[in-house]
Amino acid sequence: MNVLLWILQIMLAAAFLLAGTMKATQPKDKLAPKMAWVNDFSTGTVKLVGITQLAAALGLVLPALTGIAVILTPLAAVGLGLIMVLAAIYHLRKREYSSIPVNVVILVLAGIVAWGRFGPYAF
Repeated sequence: MNVLLWILQIMLAAAFLLAGTMKATQPKDKLAPKMAWVNDFSTGTVKLVGITQLAAALGLVLPALTGIAVILTPLAAVGLGLIMVLAAIYHLRKREYSSIPVNVVILVLAGIVAWGRFGPYAF
């Protein structure tokens, strides 16, 4: 199970490292064609989402690798879960139902990591 948790942590971290970097560094106008939701939020909010995704991606892996503040790993997973809940609510309100399954899958994966790292497979 520990190996599975590591695989999930690395997969989630890689995905959110890419997504967060893009949102934190690209201008909103460049993001809009692929991410229509950015038009509904200020540039600062889009950057904040990107930075929180970057922090969560780093938090999923670095504390566990270094052995320093390992409690941050499951907390990062909980944070990603919260981001996914908020994203699903947004998509539900906009009637963008096709986006919600992706949010749910990521929420479940982050939940598994949080459960495992808070519980029986903590560092």
